[in-house]
Amino acid sequence: MKKIALTLLVASVSLMAADGAALYKKCAACHGAHGEKKALGKSAVIGGEPAAETVKKLEGYKAGTLNAHGMGALMKGQVASYSDADIKAVAEYIAGLK
Repeated sequence: MKKIALTLLVASVSLMAADGAALYKKCAACHGAHGEKKALGKSAVIGGEPAAETVKKLEGYKAGTLNAHGMGALMKGQVASYSDADIKAVAEYIAGLK
């Protein structure tokens, strides 16, 4: 019985894990499907950016302490609902884009 409960717990945690690809879909409109675009002609290209760098930026936007390229307010709205796990997942996804 304990093995069944543990298996169900592990399965539910896996289902709840943040999906970086799904989270990135709303980013793609400005940054491109592969992170290849300068968002609104202003930002840096983000595809392949190290995950730690992206996490730091997204946390700054979420906190309202970063206004890179004058995009602070727009980006704050984009990441306001992201959890720490969401930020990490989307950052890891972005790091894998080429």
